[in-house]
Amino acid sequence: MVKNRYFFTSESVTEGHPDKIADQISDAVLDTVMKEDPTGRVACETLLTTGLAFVAGEISTKTYVDVPTIVRETIKSIGYTQAKFGLDYKTCAVISSIDEQSPDIAMGVDPGGAGDQGMMFGYATDETEEFMPLPIMLAHKLTMQLAKVRKESILDYLRPDGKSQVSVEYENGTPLGVSAVVIAAQHSPDIDMRSLREDILEHVIKPVIPKHLLSDTTKYHINATGRFVVGGPQGDTGLTGRKIIVDTYGGVGSHGGGCFSGKDPTKVDRSGSYVSRYIAKNLVAAGLAKKLEIQIAYAIGVADPVSVMVDTFGTSTVPNQEIVELVKKHFPLRPLDIIKELNLRRPIFRKTAAYGHFGRNEPEFTWERTDRVELLKKG
Repeated sequence: MVKNRYFFTSESVTEGHPDKIADQISDAVLDTVMKEDPTGRVACETLLTTGLAFVAGEISTKTYVDVPTIVRETIKSIGYTQAKFGLDYKTCAVISSIDEQSPDIAMGVDPGGAGDQGMMFGYATDETEEFMPLPIMLAHKLTMQLAKVRKESILDYLRPDGKSQVSVEYENGTPLGVSAVVIAAQHSPDIDMRSLREDILEHVIKPVIPKHLLSDTTKYHINATGRFVVGGPQGDTGLTGRKIIVDTYGGVGSHGGGCFSGKDPTKVDRSGSYVSRYIAKNLVAAGLAKKLEIQIAYAIGVADPVSVMVDTFGTSTVPNQEIVELVKKHFPLRPLDIIKELNLRRPIFRKTAAYGHFGRNEPEFTWERTDRVELLKKG
């Protein structure tokens, strides 16, 4: 057999990255509505720049949304508590421009139809215990560790902004090891680069990446420019929905193009993607394929999907069409059924807005359950 070797790279960003701050604010607004008005409609976008947060969108709800307070509390919890970090929750300006959802859209959504047209993808692979691609899982764990050592003052000179990137070498689809690790960590001007690089290697990279995946040839690029003091929205404008590959599978598989954050579950960009992940994970966990991608497409105002497609990349144990029939038999595909099955009318969304929407086995992440495995094995 000819050995097919290749490298695949995925990135993640910390909760203090400008785009992720925007995502978290948008989802914090959504959670506020879901807590008091579970049937409220939210499409919320946030833009951040130096000293300014601008929140806009369409919200139809019976409850009051105190946007400035939500913005400031979110920014504070991330760690932007001083202007020198690139943003200060106490002094930043907050501007909001909120309108109601278009009645033309509501006409199709109220009876149970999809909130928009579009195609959503779900993916799963057996290469990790989370049924996720290895590069994105390692990248997320690195950024989570960056946040942990900052918040616990293990590395007290770190600031909230940061990024990671992991390159994995594969042979015939099986991970062999990590060939390169990239870390960019915002820091105070007082720390020298040698100390920072040694600390990041010792306290961030080594505790996260298993020893058997590292080797003498693994390359480490830690703060490669030599300085990362100016960060957050001061260093780069932040915008909701600009990290859709970080949010999903790290570039593995396909993406329909729609973001998740700030959207209530009637928007199939979100609920359709969540159920697609739910389906893909259960199918792989049931042993029907080693890796699998599913596409579900919708038309605005129409409840039933216009198409369902499965690609198992030649790894399935049964024909792909049989898997499609199992999907239609055992999983909810209409928007209201998805919302009910996954219990999505709850204030659970801000937690999803950093470190990925998938591969996290936490109580709120109902789409990560593998409770359909036995049904799928029976056919």
